[in-house]
Amino acid sequence: MTQLRRQSLTAYAAPLCETIVDCPEPTGTEVLVRIHRCGVCHSDLHLQDGYFLLGDDKKLDVRSGRTLPFTPGHEIAGVIERAGPQAAAAIDRTGSAGGNVENGRAVAVYPWIGCGICAACSRGEENICVASRYLGVNVDGGFASHVLVPHPRYLLPHAPLAATFAATLMCSGLTAYGALKRLTREAALGPLLLVGMGGVGMMGLALARVLFERAPLVADIDPAKRAAALAAGAAAAFDPEDASARKAIIAATGDGAYGAIDFVGSERSLGFATGALAKGGKVVVIGLIGGTIALPVAMFALKAFTIEGSQTGTLADARALIELVRTRKLDAPPIIERPLSEAQAALDALRAGQVVGRTVLAM
Repeated sequence: MTQLRRQSLTAYAAPLCETIVDCPEPTGTEVLVRIHRCGVCHSDLHLQDGYFLLGDDKKLDVRSGRTLPFTPGHEIAGVIERAGPQAAAAIDRTGSAGGNVENGRAVAVYPWIGCGICAACSRGEENICVASRYLGVNVDGGFASHVLVPHPRYLLPHAPLAATFAATLMCSGLTAYGALKRLTREAALGPLLLVGMGGVGMMGLALARVLFERAPLVADIDPAKRAAALAAGAAAAFDPEDASARKAIIAATGDGAYGAIDFVGSERSLGFATGALAKGGKVVVIGLIGGTIALPVAMFALKAFTIEGSQTGTLADARALIELVRTRKLDAPPIIERPLSEAQAALDALRAGQVVGRTVLAM
């Protein structure tokens, strides 16, 4: 029997280590995918820690709901190795065939899988399911040689895109795309402000360049990341720690930014983004660093601004994103490849803020 090699979480707040088990045999509509690439995401750090920071020394404990050893990783691309007996004939909710499950077919794996029966899933919003089965979060994921996918509708052919790029589209790209879709009206009024130029922020910059007429403004405390963003086509880059940065953004836009995305999700990043908004503007928060923020309640009405959250994107969004990247020939943001055996080193580098762009593990 084929062996499944994994970089596994065997205890929280502890390094990943290799575990080896027999590969599962797909049943029903399941499909076994041999993984070629898997991206490393900041949320993998929170999973390894076992909590998210909520501010005021409070933590959201996320250790329940999974059995250790557990395999992280949700940005997955690979090839179909085996399919269950009902996979080829499977029909998705829209009535479309589940897809060609021929062995060797190159696919990206949509990881945000829901229960299939809740209100969110019935609307096609599995990414906000209340009883989720997300790969690499609730169910074993992609820091491994193989992954078991419950239905072929979650397998997205990505040719001619490279597996490395296609993998990152399933979280980094999808999360940025989902947030940008929420700012279509605001982008028509002026350049967006993108706060945080990590892997997701750089993907957001690349997507904003093809989705909207105006190149976005960016902000990051790291000069190397600001330089990378300018090289990738940002209209201007600002240091949020510079006391004059907000005034400079207002000067560059006339009234402030009508739309912003907080890719960091901290008290300081969200405070900076809201402070740079024009009257009637909107901030979409997708970062998960954590913390709390205090804002005068009256200012919501007086400034007529909106703060909105967004979590990844739907399966329909993922399909649309791959097609957009194909047709517009979007350039991949900076990507660093490391072997699967260096998964922990990749997490350590990400935690230390040493990664510009995205790290992808190669199997």
